[in-house]
Amino acid sequence: MPLALLALAIGAFGIGTTEFVIMGLLPEVAGDFGVSIPTAGHLVTGYALGVVFGAPLMTVLGTKVSRKRMLMLLMGLFIAGNLLSALAPVFGVMLIGRVVASLAHGAFFGIGSVVAADLVAPDKKAGAIAMMFTGLTVANVIGVPLGTLIGQSIGWRVTFGIVAALGLVGLAGIARLVPDMPKPEGVRLRHELAAFKNVQVLLAMAMTVLGFGGVFAAITYIAPMMTHVAGFADGSVTWLLVLFGLGMVGGNLIGGRYADRALMPMLYVSLGALAVVLALFTLTAHNKIVAAVTIALIGALGFATVPPLQKRVLDQAHGAPTLASAVNIGAFNLGNALSAWLGGIVIAAGLGYTAPNWVGALLAASALVLAFVSAALERRDQVTGSVPAGSVPAEERTAVSP
Repeated sequence: MPLALLALAIGAFGIGTTEFVIMGLLPEVAGDFGVSIPTAGHLVTGYALGVVFGAPLMTVLGTKVSRKRMLMLLMGLFIAGNLLSALAPVFGVMLIGRVVASLAHGAFFGIGSVVAADLVAPDKKAGAIAMMFTGLTVANVIGVPLGTLIGQSIGWRVTFGIVAALGLVGLAGIARLVPDMPKPEGVRLRHELAAFKNVQVLLAMAMTVLGFGGVFAAITYIAPMMTHVAGFADGSVTWLLVLFGLGMVGGNLIGGRYADRALMPMLYVSLGALAVVLALFTLTAHNKIVAAVTIALIGALGFATVPPLQKRVLDQAHGAPTLASAVNIGAFNLGNALSAWLGGIVIAAGLGYTAPNWVGALLAASALVLAFVSAALERRDQVTGSVPAGSVPAEERTAVSP
């Protein structure tokens, strides 16, 4: 595997760390700025919304310059946003820093995947893409817990300063190791946009929003939930996030393995089990051991939905999946934003720190309903032989690069 993949993995590691580490540091950030925990949760919502809008915007802009230059520009945004967060004098400035950093998220993974695949032989493309995404999964096992520990011990500003330094390493690696690649040719935005007329694409994205949103409803407020309800010490949040990260890695591998074999059944099982586990978390959160097991299960079941949901979008966006794929990355983060906001509402309403678990359970159950609806519509179209609106005719399909 080329060393350039290491540079991409480092960038992915930094992005994954900054996205998730804030959840373990909400009490510290809230206390430093003198705001409530639900208000501090806007740092999660703001980042997620930035990814939602930034993913398609930056992907489209990325067609105008070389892929290497675009990756470097995206890492520059990432570095600037984290430095702004680390140095923020007031809460509003930190929120702006989070949004700036988030603009790099979706496009980095979209364009980075194409670059990774182009660096290797055709029979090694999947392995190259997986190696880049390893940075994201490792971030949740090492980067996030370590960042949480540093933030709680030394100060959350130090954590964001270190993440910015990681961005510098990733930027230097991309500049030094990633070869120059010409800007994409033959991109037909008309075909990319046509995919959004396909009801199946929209249903898949809605499942992404609701299904993954269920995970973040609980995990966004994991620090106050575990310290105030389960009775864990503040320092225990670090290893609880390790458990969540390990669950993510395992669930992602399982979801990826079975998505090609039985995609919809995989979604039925993972979404249904996720809804049940989230509902039970309102009870298990009161016991340290069972709460820890539940957190790992939420990570596993939540991320078991990621490969099948992403593949569902790619399968349904016939012949023009680039923009739809980038938007679906934004859809994951829209779910994060929605659930973090709803979780903050139920906590602020006085329903307790376990109330977001019910929000998550309802979101996951809603995603499961949409999965059944999507499958039923697909069976109907197969019987009638109809082609969903928004599908790109075979004769018009072209190789499109992000």
